[in-house]
Amino acid sequence: MRRKRAEKRERKPDAVYDNISLSRFINYVMKNGEKNAAEKVVYLALKEIEKETKESPTMVFEKAIDNISPRVEVSSRRIGGANYQVPREVRPERKFMLASRWLIDAARSKKGKPMAQSLAEEILAAYKNEGSAVKKKQDIHRMAESNRAFAHFSW
Repeated sequence: MRRKRAEKRERKPDAVYDNISLSRFINYVMKNGEKNAAEKVVYLALKEIEKETKESPTMVFEKAIDNISPRVEVSSRRIGGANYQVPREVRPERKFMLASRWLIDAARSKKGKPMAQSLAEEILAAYKNEGSAVKKKQDIHRMAESNRAFAHFSW
């Protein structure tokens, strides 16, 4: 028997910029429950972005997330003994989650720099539509495009 559908939680905005998506991003950056450390890293990165671009850091962040967010992805589906990679549209909540995850992974993969600095560089690269997070999005889109023939298997 199915359980009832989980209710959407009301999220609180972050303390400095009063932005809900930024508070979600801080939670994704957080490791081992150390929220203060995650906030410090994100806010330092945003200050660095503000210094470099002379624009609103939240606007730069939103544009960067928008540039990384995938429109389609592939999901595996078993039909008649064969597994097909079926392209599907991505829900808005999942778009943000994937974009945030790719951005954080790209920043963490850069060694030899503080996390705040590498995160700022990665956000700026995504803002300019370049960098490894944008490359990840393009790879996903390419995979979905090549498996377009199996789109009729989507459910």
